[in-house]
Amino acid sequence: MTDLVLGRLVCAMTDYYAGDAKRIQHFIKVRGFAATIGRLEGLDKEELFVLETAALVHDIGIKVCERKYGSCNGKLQELEGPAEAEKLLVSLGDFSTETIERVCWLVAHHHTYNDIADIDYQILVEADFLVNVFEDGILPDAISQFKKNVFKTKTGIYLLERMYANSD
Repeated sequence: MTDLVLGRLVCAMTDYYAGDAKRIQHFIKVRGFAATIGRLEGLDKEELFVLETAALVHDIGIKVCERKYGSCNGKLQELEGPAEAEKLLVSLGDFSTETIERVCWLVAHHHTYNDIADIDYQILVEADFLVNVFEDGILPDAISQFKKNVFKTKTGIYLLERMYANSD
């Protein structure tokens, strides 16, 4: 059932970003890394479902930010994203109130890198960074600093080190 629900969410997000292959591919990749890290770090089915849902909608605030502010920086995404995520998830009818609340909280914090206490939050940040390094051409020194200061999961560190081996 959860695979079907997440599949419908992928389609809804693809509709939301229709014509924007870069944004669509971004959330698909973040979801893939989040799911991999989550499974290998031992998340249970419900935690994994919330994490994958959040990974799919984490950047949903970008369109609103671009329209309202002409910018889509991370703090603006955290401000505008939760309402958009809630609206979409409620419209699909497949998500509990608790899931929607947690996903919206994660969307509201996914660009805040200090005081990360919860495993789903940690994994979402790591998965997003793994994709952003490649897509945004983040430099080796910045990768090393982010690894040192933010990454905590064994799987996230493993993937970062293997993907960007020349960054240390």
